[in-house]
Amino acid sequence: MIARQWRQGLVWGAVGLVVAVAGSAWIARAELAAQRDSFDTAARIAHRLLSQRAVEHEAILGTLALLQPAGDDGGAAVQRLIALYPQLLRVERRARGGHWPQAAWNDAEARSSASSPPRAVLASADPAQGRFVILRAGEPASFAMEIDLARMVPWADWPIAAEPRERTVRATLQLGTQAWPLHGASAPTEGPWPLAASKALAADSQAFELRIESALGLAALPWGRMAAWIAFVAALTALALAVQRQREARRRAEQLRRLDQVARLGTLGEIGAGLAHELNQPLAALMASTQAAKRLLDDEPPDLATVRDAVAHATAQARRAADVVQRLRRSIEPGADNAVASLQPVRLDLALRNALELMEPELRRLGVVLEPNPAALPALEVRADPVGLDQVLHNLLANALQALERSSGERMLTLALARDGTRARLDLRDNGPGIAPEALPHLFEPFYTTREGGLGLGLSLSLSLAERFGGTLSAKPVAPRGAEFSLALPLATAA
Repeated sequence: MIARQWRQGLVWGAVGLVVAVAGSAWIARAELAAQRDSFDTAARIAHRLLSQRAVEHEAILGTLALLQPAGDDGGAAVQRLIALYPQLLRVERRARGGHWPQAAWNDAEARSSASSPPRAVLASADPAQGRFVILRAGEPASFAMEIDLARMVPWADWPIAAEPRERTVRATLQLGTQAWPLHGASAPTEGPWPLAASKALAADSQAFELRIESALGLAALPWGRMAAWIAFVAALTALALAVQRQREARRRAEQLRRLDQVARLGTLGEIGAGLAHELNQPLAALMASTQAAKRLLDDEPPDLATVRDAVAHATAQARRAADVVQRLRRSIEPGADNAVASLQPVRLDLALRNALELMEPELRRLGVVLEPNPAALPALEVRADPVGLDQVLHNLLANALQALERSSGERMLTLALARDGTRARLDLRDNGPGIAPEALPHLFEPFYTTREGGLGLGLSLSLSLAERFGGTLSAKPVAPRGAEFSLALPLATAA
């Protein structure tokens, strides 16, 4: 039914939504993880490049302290060194007995001399100018180099410049509380997924800490792939729902076909049982009368008066048999033992809902409104044969839909199920054309029908089945128009 289809749609929609959200979350998480890995890789490359430069600076100072260039040739060598390394702003040399231009450099030289062998140390740093000086003690002269931080960065190989546009990266060199911005924004970026990496350069004389900060925003998410995944899940969900409904439609059609076959076999059984029962006695009497007449005619002299009586009796029995064939007032004579043995507790409300589900396409085609919702009917358990009960309900619903098809305007089928003493009473009321007064007495007679092309066996079969279950089936017209069929069956608890 429509309510069932709505429930199926909601269930499949919920499942599809969960799968779509979970898949999108996985795609987004994988993309964010990939971008984090890219950020970490870029940070490691940047740290390695700066560490190599710092180690180079120490190697240059070590070379100067070892070679001790002096005089004109020494000045030319220093100039060539500055030209080769553009980050070197100047190189200072202090010979034995000389003085450094800054007092702090004297302390730095003392610290450098304190190690064996002497090592390069940080002499001074100027955050405002973006410069720092490293110094190494030597004999007979010590050397100091002033380095430009901005030129220290190997921009040709710098990995951060290749980052995506939606990511704003800030790279700084930190020395205690002093910070030198190298790249990107002047302040740390903000976003729902912050990224950060920090590590000291691999040179004791330049113990700067490289800090790289960034943040991933919503623009970094793979919206295209997420939308494609959601569209794929939606299409897959719609296909699964369509396949399920198609399977249910095939199952419903198969059940209807089987129910129709059972009804046809039942009808043939009803007709055969009725014929066998009704014709047995008149045919037996007819045979007995004709045999008696034959014997009387063989007597000498024949008793013609008695022969006439026997022939008249045979004629009456033949007429009775003809009436049975023409009318078939009774469909079957219930066999008490078999009928009782096949009865079992059956939920009448569930059987009705199953029958309505089987006929849901026809209900939808005719636009029939069910009142109330079948799911709201009370749960009542009756004693009946499940297959026979399905036949009865199917016949009653089919009869109601045939009546509604001939009506115009709103088509309504009213359901009522309630306990009536020791019985469960089901009322089916339609607002179709109703029952003609002349048709009401013959409604449950076999082969009686007011519908063109009908066999007139459905209601007769339903009545005989209801009586086999120990129940009743009745019909009445409803004002201003329509008909109501009432099925009463014994409650299973009462039985």
